[in-house]
Amino acid sequence: MNADAHPHRNRVTPLGDIVAIPLRGAWLGNRGNLHQGQQIVRYTRNRAWITCVLHYKNWSIPQWAPGHYTVLFFHDEAVSLAAGHRPCALCRRPAYNDFRATSVVSAAQPVPGAVDLDRQLHDERLIAGTRRRRLHTMDWSSLPDGAFVVLSGQPHLVLGESVILWTTDGYTASLPRPMAGTAQALTPPTSIRALAAGYPVQIDSVRYLA
Repeated sequence: MNADAHPHRNRVTPLGDIVAIPLRGAWLGNRGNLHQGQQIVRYTRNRAWITCVLHYKNWSIPQWAPGHYTVLFFHDEAVSLAAGHRPCALCRRPAYNDFRATSVVSAAQPVPGAVDLDRQLHDERLIAGTRRRRLHTMDWSSLPDGAFVVLSGQPHLVLGESVILWTTDGYTASLPRPMAGTAQALTPPTSIRALAAGYPVQIDSVRYLA
């Protein structure tokens, strides 16, 4: 991906933070209107955190438009899920339906609608009453490819037998994935269930560093 010389503060990390980094985005995000002028002044405006395609029909999405939602960007879809977003029901309808269907605990559970899904994800991504990320203790063996965990305070992608550090330059150092014990999962459990059930998450190319 090409880097911007002077990036705006509109990129989202796996931790859900909104930062100014050169790493470009494969997806667009929406949490409502978070800006005044070209400054981010809010963390979120609603529970509906969604992930959209960069281009949809011939629509033009204004950047920093007054009263309009703030255009955010994600490195890849795995990062967007870790941050607590879900597929858009408008521009990504098939992915949205797939995500809903694969996120349920069991086949007997009703497939959630957007309001219930957003409420559930909101409860899972933040500690109630704060902007602090909520981590989830899960068995290493239960984590699917595409999930993120926190190791030594940093986000790592689970992929095969490895966990790969995510940085503001992209994926970097690779470590062996533990075969036993528990991890602190960053990706919300709802999204982890979807990944485990086969939701086809997009992950950017990974380069392994010694």
